[in-house]
Parts: sequence; C-alpha cells; structure tokens
Amino acid sequence: MATSKTGRKKAAPKKSAKPVAAKKAAKKAPKKAAKQSTKKAVAKKSIGPERRIRDTCLALPEAHEVEAWGAPTYRVKNKLFAMYIPADNHHHTGRPAVWICSSHVEQDLVLRARPSVYFKPPYVGPSGWIGAYLDGQPPWMEIGELLREGYRRRAPKKLAALLGE
Repeated sequence: MATSKTGRKKAAPKKSAKPVAAKKAAKKAPKKAAKQSTKKAVAKKSIGPERRIRDTCLALPEAHEVEAWGAPTYRVKNKLFAMYIPADNHHHTGRPAVWICSSHVEQDLVLRARPSVYFKPPYVGPSGWIGAYLDGQPPWMEIGELLREGYRRRAPKKLAALLGE
C-alpha cells in the first residue's frame, strides 16, 4: 500500500468489473440485435399509410413535402406528383388514399385491372391521375412503382435519370 502526504495509508485500487460486464454484454449482443431486427420488421409492417407514402416519396431525389388543401403533397422542383388524402378529408369518400400523377393510358389500364383498389380521383382524374385506396391490404409494391413513375413524369430529366430504369 502507498502512503499519502498526510501519512495515511491508501487502499489499493479496486479491480474494475468492466471486463466481466463487457463479456456479458458481448454474449447478449447477438440476442439483442435479433430482437431489434424483429421489432424493426414488425414496425415496418405496422406503420400507417401516410408514413409509408411519405417515406417512399421523400426517398426520391430532391422530393419535398408541402401541405396544401389540408393534406400533404409531394413535389419535385415544386411540381406536384403525389398527394396523400386522409380518411377524414373532404376531397374523397372517407377512405385514406393517395393520388398519383399519371397518363391517361396508364390510368385506364390500372383502373380496369383493379377497380377495387384504384379509382379516378376528383379534380385531377380527368388529367390522367390515379387514385389508390390505402385501407385494407393495398398493393404497396405497385403503389411504390406508380409513385416513382409519377415522380419521373414531373422531375427534370437529370433527376429522373437518377432513378434508373
């Protein structure tokens, strides 16, 4: 033992419990990571339609959100390519939906293929836009592709090219 300036004896420093704690944490890490990945998968499935539309749209290059007409709209270079319609919005039938920029030909094909999921939205439907209901089990892969196509229609060529084919 060492002595201090006052003449008192100092106790020997205690050994740290950190190595033992680190070993225990290392053993638990794989289990904890597995639980977290499961939680993330469940959370991804259970996120609401508005959040899913927002995440999909804002992942596109230079896309941004603007609230207009009481609902979130998604734009590129301030050109509207999608609009989320909540169930309580006055624009529609009381079901959550998304309106997506499209062409008349694509609108016709999609509406004929799945009339229970897709519809011609008010106001913008005559311009070729597609509406998609988001309640129940919507076809998220198709909706995501329609959103990307709507983005491509409105985005400048350089930005649209960033998406690839």
